Amino acid sequence: MVTASAHLPADFLAALRSLRSATSAARPGGLRLEEIPAPARLAKYAVALEADVIEGDEELATGRFIVLHDPEPPEVWAGTFRVVTYIRAQLEPEMGNDALLGSVAWTWLVESLEKHHAQYTAAGGTATRVLSETYGTLADRSDTIDIELRASWTPAGPDLTDHLEAWCDMVATFAGVPPLPAGVSALPRRGRRAESR
Repeated sequence: MVTASAHLPADFLAALRSLRSATSAARPGGLRLEEIPAPARLAKYAVALEADVIEGDEELATGRFIVLHDPEPPEVWAGTFRVVTYIRAQLEPEMGNDALLGSVAWTWLVESLEKHHAQYTAAGGTATRVLSETYGTLADRSDTIDIELRASWTPAGPDLTDHLEAWCDMVATFAGVPPLPAGVSALPRRGRRAESR
């Protein structure tokens, strides 16, 4: 976590303390969470975390959770903080062709934030299905379909504990491992290790 400094605004320091508290908690489904370099030039102050769910040598899902802070923010933020997130997971082929997949992924995000009582405004995002086909010397590999969810929202204040916990649950949901919100089914996982043999 970014080292506390007298040069950082009090609200950003409070946000860092809340993230530090949240990252010390037990993670769902074997999720690993660590700090990574924050993107430059998006805001005056930023911190970034990366999450991975790995089973054996198989990556089930990965994501990034970025917190931006600007005491004089862009008007579109509707606040001095902005959370920017990304989650990616590989799907079974039949699931990847589901026309409702994008709206389902967005619903999972909204429901996870609500479940954790994370107060927010100005949410937006995109869900993308990525088909990867292989040719030539890679033709023996199976085609893959990934779901990618990019989303951002403005938290109601500097305490980001509920926001990070909700997002960690989302990464676990994309990986198809518990815990899942009530009534939510896991994404079917591809047997990538079996396919590579």
